[in-house]
Amino acid sequence: MLKEICFAAAITITLVSSSYAMAKEGCGGSCITCHSLTEKDATELLKKTGTTVTSVKQSPALGLFELLVEREGKKGIILMDYGKKHLIQGMVVDIEKLEPVSAHEQNIPKPKELPPVDITKIPVENAIVIGNPKGDKKLYVFTDPDCPYCRKAHTQLKKLADLMPDLAIHIMLFPLPMHPAALDKCRTVIETKSIGLLDDAFEGKEVPKPKSDRSIKAIDEIVSFGNSHGISGTPTMILPDGRVQVGMRDAESMKKMLEAK
Repeated sequence: MLKEICFAAAITITLVSSSYAMAKEGCGGSCITCHSLTEKDATELLKKTGTTVTSVKQSPALGLFELLVEREGKKGIILMDYGKKHLIQGMVVDIEKLEPVSAHEQNIPKPKELPPVDITKIPVENAIVIGNPKGDKKLYVFTDPDCPYCRKAHTQLKKLADLMPDLAIHIMLFPLPMHPAALDKCRTVIETKSIGLLDDAFEGKEVPKPKSDRSIKAIDEIVSFGNSHGISGTPTMILPDGRVQVGMRDAESMKKMLEAK
């Protein structure tokens, strides 16, 4: 799965430049006939972000430039509209295949495959269980309520619980440093063990402040386990046999993954 660069703050950057020109005849051929952007110009537009644009291509989604950027030694993809006024952080997904597509796919390093883990070492006493707590099949999900991909994944996990009534989904709350507000949300959910507050957190609703220091220890245990097993991003799943899967899946795909021998 393609990785995206996370900038210093998760914000939408609006960049103002001159409007693009359309051919008088209208749009009837290649997009590059009317719309172009050089690496130099793109880098200048992105100077506020501290990134360098090394390549510009037409995105698989019409109406967007796809930029290959570098920042602090890391590579990633961001999108820019033809008007050169807006950036989009995220990925383009093929609707039929439900897979990310990119014009720079060959330029992005593939994520390392993490080795299997011993599931008996996962600190499940700190988990919030959705689905069937007594289910024979278990899934462990390291997730952050302020991560936009985790929010989408949470919706799919609830659908998965309906599809697999014998599945216990252990939610391992893993607040990322780039989401400072997530820590208190995770602490409150762990303290209360409330599914309702868990859902509220992932829906972006207000969650009460934590009240007990014991939740700090619980978060530390989850994060320490994750860090020691190479887990640094969310969402990350650990399957019943200990295999680690990074990224979001839809409910049907996860069901097939769990049922596969």
